[in-house]
Amino acid sequence: MQRLYDFLRRHPTGVDTFWAVLLFGISAVSVAVRPEGGQAGGQGTGSEAVIVPVLLLLSLVIALRRRMPEKMLLLAIGVGLLQLVLDVATTPSNFAFLVITYTVAATGVRWASRLALGAGLCAAPLSQLRWPEQEATVLSNIALIIFLTVPFALAWVLGDSIRTRRAYYEQLEERATRLEKEREAQAKVAVAAERARIARELHDVVAHNVSVMVVQADGAAYVLDAAPDQAKKALETISSTGRQALAEMRRLLGVLRTGEHQETGEYVPQPDVEQIDELVEQCRSSGLPVDFKVEGTPRPLPSGVELTAYRIVQEALTNTRKHGGPNAGASVRLVYFDDGLGLLVEDDGKGAPHELYEDGGADGQGHGLIGMRERVGMVGGTLDAGPRPGGGFRISALLPLKPAH
Repeated sequence: MQRLYDFLRRHPTGVDTFWAVLLFGISAVSVAVRPEGGQAGGQGTGSEAVIVPVLLLLSLVIALRRRMPEKMLLLAIGVGLLQLVLDVATTPSNFAFLVITYTVAATGVRWASRLALGAGLCAAPLSQLRWPEQEATVLSNIALIIFLTVPFALAWVLGDSIRTRRAYYEQLEERATRLEKEREAQAKVAVAAERARIARELHDVVAHNVSVMVVQADGAAYVLDAAPDQAKKALETISSTGRQALAEMRRLLGVLRTGEHQETGEYVPQPDVEQIDELVEQCRSSGLPVDFKVEGTPRPLPSGVELTAYRIVQEALTNTRKHGGPNAGASVRLVYFDDGLGLLVEDDGKGAPHELYEDGGADGQGHGLIGMRERVGMVGGTLDAGPRPGGGFRISALLPLKPAH
């Protein structure tokens, strides 16, 4: 049954042709059995030479109504006027006027829909004027006109409601398609943001820990023969730093694994402000003198602010080791305000190249200051980076406790 229904939906013209042939047969039988001289009641006469073409044309209206509704409407109106002029009796084939009125109202253009409504409302009055009931009163004729007009009005209303419903469904489908595209765009933006976040995390982890390991390895190689104890200590620092870097990288790579939510000891938590002290000690053990002070009353901060503060200090000290020179020293100030957290990292080295802070923060193959600015921007803070007046480099940041809107 479903296959038959699908077949009929795929061949609408064939279905209409079937009904057109059926209507033509019924109308031909009606004409053949009617009394000599016209219909009962004296409505119209017309010869077979005129009636047969009228039947054929009205059947054609049924057959092609969905393929060319506007043209079939004009054809039906023309046939109707021909019947009025030539006094051709009405037959069952005149049912085509109702069908084309519905079809045009449902699928035709607006001008054709309005024309169909006007023609349908005029059909019954013109028919009664052309073929009035001889023995009926005026009120009876008026009632008959109203009775014959109602089907045309109902056919047009039904077709127009179908048009409105189709337009509504099309709007729903268009809106659903648009929402789906918007969701896809938002998903792509979210993926890009997550990739940028992971890239920043990887840069901070690799740049800092690898720089510490390189410095310690160079120092161990230098004092390996003269001071084995110091070389051993340097190797222990390299080992602990490498394990820390490996743990953080495993945590970040775990984010990329779809469908896995493992919580093992290998995935360390995000670093916070309290771990800045450990970071400073690590830098001191690698040979970089760092003065660290905390001002104000320490208190819990949003996790995003704490991670941003830690990464800024980490990147700033890494840049000091890379660009400050062998005798550089650094200072870190952490200031708790009522409405935010202030950071000041300075060094007295030879400073960073101009392209590090003048061209958006591009740092060779890395993106140190770019990552800093992105992190600070995500929490609604401000960042200032540049050379100190007396030499060296300075990075200051203000991180508000309330997120930016």
